Amino acid sequence: MVTNLKIPKELRIKIDNELEPREYIRWVEQPVPRFFTASSIASVLFGIPWTSFAIFWMWGALRFKLFALFGLPFVLIGFGMLSSPLWVWQAARKTVYLITDKRAISIQGGWSTTTIRSYLPDQLKDIYRKERADGSGDLVITIRRWKDNHGHQRSEEIGFLGVRNPREVEKILKQLAQNAG
Repeated sequence: MVTNLKIPKELRIKIDNELEPREYIRWVEQPVPRFFTASSIASVLFGIPWTSFAIFWMWGALRFKLFALFGLPFVLIGFGMLSSPLWVWQAARKTVYLITDKRAISIQGGWSTTTIRSYLPDQLKDIYRKERADGSGDLVITIRRWKDNHGHQRSEEIGFLGVRNPREVEKILKQLAQNAG
């Protein structure tokens, strides 16, 4: 069952290159593009005072001419934080999720690299669903855990994030896992 979704040509080519001979698509979808996510809101809220202070500092340092240029990298970092919702939205437009008769696949395009994750049926046994008030949601297939530079535990949910009908997708994934088991 392929949803009636217009997938950009560059993603269709990546999908075609990833599929094995005689592997057919049961479901395909791009995530719902959102400007504001929890991470982008936090970045914007931190970026406002950061950028304001950097511009204020550069303004104050203008009388020392060259010294004011030392603030330029901080202003650029601030603009990067303020534009994070645009980066999140753009990333969703370069991402596609699909379920075939043999596996689940996530293709995430970036500026210069593409990350392709393939999940075999036995990796789909412990999935769980998270739903939003608007009916969209996430299907978490695995959780990546690591320690940061300070020794703090960090984690990242990996799976099909921001899909329109997570309940339907969960059924298809569980059916794939059951049929292979």
